[in-house]
Amino acid sequence: MANKYIVRRPIKDTQSRVIGYEILYYGENTLYGESDPDKPKAKVNEFAVADTIYSFLTQNTERIKGSLNFMTFTTTLLLKKVPHLFNKEDLVIQIDDSVIIHPLAMHFVQMFKKEGYRVAVNDFQFAPRYVSLIDEIDYIKLNFQTMNDVSLRNLIEIASGMGKHCIAYGVDTEELYQKAISFGVTELEGEAVAEKMASKAHDTTYLQSTFFQLLIAVTKEEPDMDEIERIISTDATLTYALLRLANTVNFATRNRTTTVHQAIMNIGITQLQQWIYLLCASNSDGEVDPFFEEFLKISFMRANFCSSLLGYTKAVPISKNDAYIMGMFSTLDYLIDAPLEETLAEVPISDDIKDALLNWSGPAGALYALVLSYEGADWDKVNKLCDMLGIAPSLLTTLYFECMEQANQVWENINQMNEN
Repeated sequence: MANKYIVRRPIKDTQSRVIGYEILYYGENTLYGESDPDKPKAKVNEFAVADTIYSFLTQNTERIKGSLNFMTFTTTLLLKKVPHLFNKEDLVIQIDDSVIIHPLAMHFVQMFKKEGYRVAVNDFQFAPRYVSLIDEIDYIKLNFQTMNDVSLRNLIEIASGMGKHCIAYGVDTEELYQKAISFGVTELEGEAVAEKMASKAHDTTYLQSTFFQLLIAVTKEEPDMDEIERIISTDATLTYALLRLANTVNFATRNRTTTVHQAIMNIGITQLQQWIYLLCASNSDGEVDPFFEEFLKISFMRANFCSSLLGYTKAVPISKNDAYIMGMFSTLDYLIDAPLEETLAEVPISDDIKDALLNWSGPAGALYALVLSYEGADWDKVNKLCDMLGIAPSLLTTLYFECMEQANQVWENINQMNEN
């Protein structure tokens, strides 16, 4: 039976702010959701795709809400009226040539457009059937790996003049990133986009000594709560911030929390780790720099995913807390202006976790590689790592979206803390 996965891939504007996520589906040995010139569309089992996506979204749409989702729709998915599973504010309906040449499918696209849904076209071309749709289109997606420069420049100039968004995808190198920016695209998608965001983040902050002491204290195998209390109590700003957090709706008890000790006990070590990690990337006034926001979300997501996957394998001899820390620290080098190796040398985590983060080595490294491979939609590697770790591939998509929901909840808690 073929493995089936669904994953989200971020789309960012030219200022590295996430504007939405593309939902990619993999099944029947075919990646569906982005154009791939090496895999003819005829190989896509559209009915299997539609049934799997429809079934999954019916059960999990609530977990995907709250962000703008770019999703490629086949004719069958359109006929099933799958877009109605989403609020129109949460969805961009992506279509390609197989839908454009299908009169009935285009009738549904126009119907959804009238209802207020936005539409994107994969690999827009200078052809009558594409140009005739220009009024229906909000986003034009352009493959910067395959299209020639003349076509790209002309399309972007025309589309921009008509107020359309141009998304460059396949931006996996610095050269392609610079070209996309110089050509005037409005959004980008690809590996180089995350790297560019990281370099900007490095220029904006540093890890303060008190936070670093806390980071060390909360990541010990057996955290000393008295030590954590002493460190926080020496800093009035930290004490104030912790008490604010402890008295938010999510942690408040009947009696108001008035001491650092009470706050630590009420919040618990896991939430305390998340809070301190957030502080590492905050400005002095407690606001998170926008360049860090996505990395923080990724770190919480990976932490949950690593610890959840650990429960389904016996091949990785680490604790659940170690797995959580491994995922959380996976973006630490982006948040701190220092090499990851130097930073990890000062933090009391196990050698297995350090080797996993630095070299992807050992059983823990295989678990870490599985998380990154799933996130990057490297499905061949995902299947091999699942076999190596003894994890059923059928579990991954459900666990992924459960962990995403948990990470979103963490972020909601953080936002609530900042508002109070």
